[in-house]
Amino acid sequence: METKMKRLSIGEKVGYGLGDTASNLFFQTTIYFIMYFYTDVFGITAKTVGTMFMVTRIWDAINDPLMGAIADRTRTRWGKFRPFLLWFAIPFAIIGIAMFTTPEMSDPAKIVYAYVTYIAMTMVYTIVNVPYCALMGVISPDPQERTIVSSYRFVLAFIAAFIVQYALTGMVIKFGGEKNSPFGWTVAMSILLGAAAIMFLITFFTTKERVQPLKEAKNPFAQDIADLFANGPWLFIGIATIFQLSFVVMRGGIIVYYFDHFIKEQSVVLFGTTQLTIFGKLFDLSSVSPTSLAAAFMLSGTVFTIIGAISTKWICKALGKARAYAVLFILAGVSTALVYYVQPENLRLLFGLQFVTSFCMGPVSVLQWAIYADTADFSEWKTGRRATALLMAASLFALKLGVAFGGAALAWILDGYGYVADTVLDATAIKGICLSMSIYAAIPAVIAGGLMLFYPLTQKKLLAIEADLSERRKDTGLEPGGVSESVN
Repeated sequence: METKMKRLSIGEKVGYGLGDTASNLFFQTTIYFIMYFYTDVFGITAKTVGTMFMVTRIWDAINDPLMGAIADRTRTRWGKFRPFLLWFAIPFAIIGIAMFTTPEMSDPAKIVYAYVTYIAMTMVYTIVNVPYCALMGVISPDPQERTIVSSYRFVLAFIAAFIVQYALTGMVIKFGGEKNSPFGWTVAMSILLGAAAIMFLITFFTTKERVQPLKEAKNPFAQDIADLFANGPWLFIGIATIFQLSFVVMRGGIIVYYFDHFIKEQSVVLFGTTQLTIFGKLFDLSSVSPTSLAAAFMLSGTVFTIIGAISTKWICKALGKARAYAVLFILAGVSTALVYYVQPENLRLLFGLQFVTSFCMGPVSVLQWAIYADTADFSEWKTGRRATALLMAASLFALKLGVAFGGAALAWILDGYGYVADTVLDATAIKGICLSMSIYAAIPAVIAGGLMLFYPLTQKKLLAIEADLSERRKDTGLEPGGVSESVN
């Protein structure tokens, strides 16, 4: 049976990608600034923050598989996954704004407020993001078309990263007068999360669900979970993801502290001078603030991450997916560890190591999701079922465990080395910051890379699985993934 597959419009591809822009306006903020917000703006100790991260994020991670099972079993006139974008876009913004609001309360009451708003926000993030990720699997039955949609999503997600890394602290200072202004943070996040809600609604209105599974998810949830943990390749990439996100969160979360307390103000020399003329305007680079240097550091890293991601195709051809992931992640760990030996005035070396680490992490991030897609094929081949949302949710489960461990570890390390907000730090506290920026952050990277050197799903085996699945689908009279009428 021959089925003609129509290409998706550019509007639908952009519309889908804007959903990841929306998600990343919040997610990138939690990666780079949430630790700083709670310690230096909200006003609770690093130890308290670490405990809160561990408790709330593990609870949040447990919700992901449950949300995946719910989404797989949802039936509405809008489809299975799109309705959650419509129903929860506005709550996403409202609860997020509450989370970045600092109330006038006693310290114990503030801690309770932080727990309640953080748990509520992570839950609504799960409710929106799990179905959004699953929507990729049903937006088109054509794997090549889904790959193109994924590239739109990737680019638009990085736009959110640019906004958060480059503009967020500037917005806070503009509205609040200083980087640790509670009012400035509330206003800045109100703007970003309001925009995120609008983008989620655009995703809902511009996309359609076109694919139905070959077999509906009627088996018990407990069986779904059992199938998941019997998926050996998924366990490898799932455990690697935990360490991967621990690395990302530890390294990303310490950057502001590192520049504020170790690098401090520096003279920037470009082309042999500390003066730079752009469009006729003269910029004095003889004393650049740590806030500006941190923003430039993060932004330059994002640029090199994109360059690395673009290079994934060629690196993958040379090494294969799993080995490329492993080798590049180990290199990222080594370049991160070397940051420990950088002196404050040696910005060229610091930024050079940032370029290497970020370039390596570009393909790692892309390959991570490509490997997850391979484990979905393995699961369908082994069980005869393709539970799209559950697999994506389980992947987010691993991701959020990594965020939990990384965030908690960073907070507890800072507390252990004596970090206290709004004080002049002693040498021990500054050493803790430097170790967190380098050697401590590098440890999970090397572990993840080393683990994936032993990934069991070889290219040869994967090709055999794909060929077998193709034959099974031909027997059902369906194209890959099963084609259905689109759901409006």
